[in-house]
Amino acid sequence: MKSNVVHVIQVLRPHQWVKNFFIAAPMFFAFMITPHNVLLVVVGIAIFSLCASAVYVFNDIYDVAEDRQHPEKRKRPIASGQISIKFAWVLAFVLFSVSITVAYFFNINFLIILIVYVAINIFYTVVLKHIAIVDITIIAIGFVLRLFAGASIINVQTSMWIVLVTFWLALFLALAKRRDEYLHYINGKKVRKNIDGYNLEMINAGMVLLATITVVAYIMYSVTPAVMERMGSDKLYLTSIFVVVGILRYMQLTFVFEKSGNPTDVLLTDRFLQMVIALWLLSFYVIHFFS
Repeated sequence: MKSNVVHVIQVLRPHQWVKNFFIAAPMFFAFMITPHNVLLVVVGIAIFSLCASAVYVFNDIYDVAEDRQHPEKRKRPIASGQISIKFAWVLAFVLFSVSITVAYFFNINFLIILIVYVAINIFYTVVLKHIAIVDITIIAIGFVLRLFAGASIINVQTSMWIVLVTFWLALFLALAKRRDEYLHYINGKKVRKNIDGYNLEMINAGMVLLATITVVAYIMYSVTPAVMERMGSDKLYLTSIFVVVGILRYMQLTFVFEKSGNPTDVLLTDRFLQMVIALWLLSFYVIHFFS
């Protein structure tokens, strides 16, 4: 029984729920961190996480044959046979039904964004993930939808620069993951059907390009008049130091140590990156406080 519970938890991929903390970004950047808004955001993250898990289960069901050929994914509960496909379908349906129902009573705009997220991801799993470049674009759009979901919860307008930063950063991380998969490919393990649509030169150049665009977009956000007025300071550009260092660290993990296979695992295990993110968050409020 304990083993079955563990396998169910594994198929939900709770470690991937960290992505849904992007829902809190609009509240953070708008400096609207109040007990009421925090409660709304926590509920929103919980709903989105349940729905995302339904998508993960569907993805594992659809890709079960392909996952069994992957050096890591073949250990997943459905691919390894620890959870039956029939049970997985029931689990996906329950997760989707619960999340959609709760979202309906929670916030209609949030519900619409959630439905769009599910539709895009189903289309991604069935078709779009097999088209190079389109696949990573859809992943990046998923992060932008999380931003819009968070903004809808607390009824705030999201800065266009933050939307762009999120999109470019998500593309950067997705491309880093493709680099790891391409290394498997050149070593004789084709873990993704569309991986031959990439090569190291293209991936490396793309990551450098996206890193540059991300930093520029963030700096543009930090010197926007409306943002400086809300901050009460023109020193927000100083926080870009941590953005640059964080991206450089991720590039080091990708190019030097070749550890970019799972961005979520990198974030949860790399102390250096965690420290940089913590200092970046702290710098925001230090600047705001002293202004």
